[in-house]
Amino acid sequence: MANRILWINPVSEVVAFDRPVAEFINSIKRSDTQVDVISLKRGPMHLNYYYYNALILGDTLHQVKRAEKEGYDAAIIGCFYDPGLREAREITNRIVIAAPAEASILIAAGLGHRFSIIVASDKCIPKMYENVVNYGLINRLASFESVDLEVNDFQKDKTETMRRIHKAAERAIHEKFAEVIILGCTMEFGFYKELQEELKIPVIDAIVAPIKYAEFMIELRKNFGWGHSKICSYKSPPISEIKEWKLSDQYPDMKGLW
Repeated sequence: MANRILWINPVSEVVAFDRPVAEFINSIKRSDTQVDVISLKRGPMHLNYYYYNALILGDTLHQVKRAEKEGYDAAIIGCFYDPGLREAREITNRIVIAAPAEASILIAAGLGHRFSIIVASDKCIPKMYENVVNYGLINRLASFESVDLEVNDFQKDKTETMRRIHKAAERAIHEKFAEVIILGCTMEFGFYKELQEELKIPVIDAIVAPIKYAEFMIELRKNFGWGHSKICSYKSPPISEIKEWKLSDQYPDMKGLW
């Protein structure tokens, strides 16, 4: 039976990146993996502000919970800010939960001593820095390098995007001594191969990394029983409270999830 993964683009479906993201994922996933790509029915078009991140949390988490209920093996929250990653692991019991930044950073740490993250703009850096600290790998971070682009512009002029990313990566390698480059936005997908060939070091794509990480984690769960620990950090809230407080009545998209 094929492994089933739900990729959630945690932005409004109006942005319409689902199809190109799905096409890219289908080009790199395992043959026995089925990946469905969805966006949210409402919300902002990007997540470059804390407020926007807060707005999408509820809808994103309920999509994750619905994925578990529908039998998916994994859900991926497809934004490099990893919004709701801890919360998603808290409210699920069986399903693997992954996100781009954590997956990319963990993979990069095994490929070189120091890594640099190529980001859209300086605004991205504080939140991403916070995530690197939380993931315990801040001493392996060489630098953040901004390309001064809006998130939704990465795929518009690919020649210009490649020029900016290449320049930022060169700066990271020669001035900050980075040994691995991470493309720090899911909308930077598809550039890693050419960059890797030119730079001669590993270049981590923020869509490839969480897909491969999720496939690996699914195998560990199915074959060895290694899933997200349910004590302390990811301990689930009591269902009795959720029902007693009638949260599903207050949040209609929760109906039937618990």
